[in-house]
Amino acid sequence: MSDEKKDVNSQQENVGKKGINKKLIIAFAGMGAVIVGLVIALILVATSGKKDVDSSASKAESSSAVASETDDTSEEDSVADESEDEPDADEEESSQESKDDKKEKGFIISYSGDNSWQDGDKVMTGMEIGIENNSDEALKEWTLELEIDQLKSCDGWNGNFKVKGNKLTVTNVDYNGEIAKGGSSSIGCNIGTGTKLNVKSAKLNGVECTVKKGKVSQNNNNNNNNQNNDKKTTEKDVKKLLKRTSKAKQGDDWLHTDGSKILDKDGKEVWLTGVNWFGYNTGTNTFDGLWNSELVTSVEAIADHGFNLIRVPMSAELINQWSEGEYPKANYNNAYNEELNSMNSLEIFDYFLKLAEENGLKVMPDIHSAETNASGHTVNLWYTDKVTVKDYYHALEWLADRYKDNDTIVAFDLKNEPHGKPNEGDAAAIWNDSKDANNWKYVAGAAASKVLAKNPNVLIMVEGIEIYPKNIKKNGDYSSTNSDDYYFNWWGGNLRGVKDYPIDLGKYQDKLVYSPHDYGPTVYQQPWFEGDYTYKSLMKDCWKDNWFYIQEQDIAPLLIGEWGGFMTEPNLTWMTYMRKLIKDNHVNHTFWCFNANSGDTGGLVKDDFVTWDEEKYAFVKEVLWNNGEKFIGLDHAIPLGINGISLGEYYK
Repeated sequence: MSDEKKDVNSQQENVGKKGINKKLIIAFAGMGAVIVGLVIALILVATSGKKDVDSSASKAESSSAVASETDDTSEEDSVADESEDEPDADEEESSQESKDDKKEKGFIISYSGDNSWQDGDKVMTGMEIGIENNSDEALKEWTLELEIDQLKSCDGWNGNFKVKGNKLTVTNVDYNGEIAKGGSSSIGCNIGTGTKLNVKSAKLNGVECTVKKGKVSQNNNNNNNNQNNDKKTTEKDVKKLLKRTSKAKQGDDWLHTDGSKILDKDGKEVWLTGVNWFGYNTGTNTFDGLWNSELVTSVEAIADHGFNLIRVPMSAELINQWSEGEYPKANYNNAYNEELNSMNSLEIFDYFLKLAEENGLKVMPDIHSAETNASGHTVNLWYTDKVTVKDYYHALEWLADRYKDNDTIVAFDLKNEPHGKPNEGDAAAIWNDSKDANNWKYVAGAAASKVLAKNPNVLIMVEGIEIYPKNIKKNGDYSSTNSDDYYFNWWGGNLRGVKDYPIDLGKYQDKLVYSPHDYGPTVYQQPWFEGDYTYKSLMKDCWKDNWFYIQEQDIAPLLIGEWGGFMTEPNLTWMTYMRKLIKDNHVNHTFWCFNANSGDTGGLVKDDFVTWDEEKYAFVKEVLWNNGEKFIGLDHAIPLGINGISLGEYYK
């Protein structure tokens, strides 16, 4: 969250082909040869059998999908050995088919590393790794060994990582050791190398693997094709499942602000005390954890434990696919979630909203990343070469318009953690009065206006950036590359620019909420953690000048979009101080996170995504909105789970 990041654009090699002029008679002869060849090919196809044709088609589709993901990859990045002698077309095709057949068997390791940045003598890369089990047996546990050129360091998640020389060894954690036959799992890391990332070879449990650079196989361990489940729901069943409850009154739960407070329709103060649940940003294309748990019971559990809001990280890429009628497959355990088996990934999200409404929960979508990628949040800005600024705006507009008549969604978080360091230039997020492409203040204002044009009722969450000039008059254009000229904070945590250049939403100003992120030393050893830090020192060295002044001066409300971590030192002390700040000042917040598979923080549930970490929950419970006996929801009619009450009941 605080390491230096920078996009490095790979270049695609365009190879031009020069035609050779021939005499007309030779051209006719060539055409005749082609016709004869086609006739022979048709005869062969007619006698070859349907099974082989289907197999070839399937491989072609797979090849196309990989190509679309790796169109920026140069020839030198390929891990496949190439012959120096150029084969003729027939030999090349035959050879490639043989390779593809081989790759479909055994263990396949895929990886991507599109986001890179310089850190001293290291090239840092946000790397995602997929493990696909196409062997004849399920895996109970695994050890992955990767040989990587000039490997220097690695900090990862969803596994135990060890670096020795040029070898990276990763072993499974409790929740992802088992990979079913035909299943897959994914892990991620920030990896440091002395050169551009290049995986030379891979072994899984001592067995040599095929290595592919490009699209990464995501977690589908227990979802061996949703369509294969015999207990399918019909379209009629799906329509019934998606029908919203009649208990809720549409439009009575919209919120607005007054100074530093968030109010309901009647001007009564509310307290948003929620939790994050990611997966729609990672390639799972639904919530992570549904490989072990049920969607219905998970939503119920969140409500029953007193959280009144769920922040849902999503990718702009996925939302735009939905808008075009494309529905990437959602990966989940279809035996545990039978009612989802005839739903596409968008319908599953709709079903989640219905379940949330029935349990008195509200929802806040968060554009967590431009591209669908578990490491997508490490990209500095809200756009990439693949997902443009226009695409980013479109995703927000489409989502806002689709759910404008559903007050289950009460807020939008415009973008997760914009960031970047002084030496990254235009690739770093800035905050000033310009219309520069990387000016988050300008883009956030434009994005908010687009959302509110579709739905003027939702709250708008605006996060901060990473750096802000110490002298805005001299360095307002961020031209200095000297780190000493800037204040630093967590990604998304620097909102110093609000005092100089506040967001102006005009007539919709009462919809604006600022949303910093803040973490403890377990995530990164920031300067303010040095020595015996205290609540008072944290307020002085970090919180007040970066964002707390916004609430203190009654400029706008705050919602801390992410905070959390492990219940051990040195993190526990910081968490205790952060909880005090939230409790004493009634700061709105969404805890990070529900998920068990957050590598640097852990989650509220354990590896099975069912059993709650009671120690961590008891800690967070102190800053969940309650009246001393019951948790308080944000719906005026529907109580919050079995242990809560509605907003209407609380204020009756």
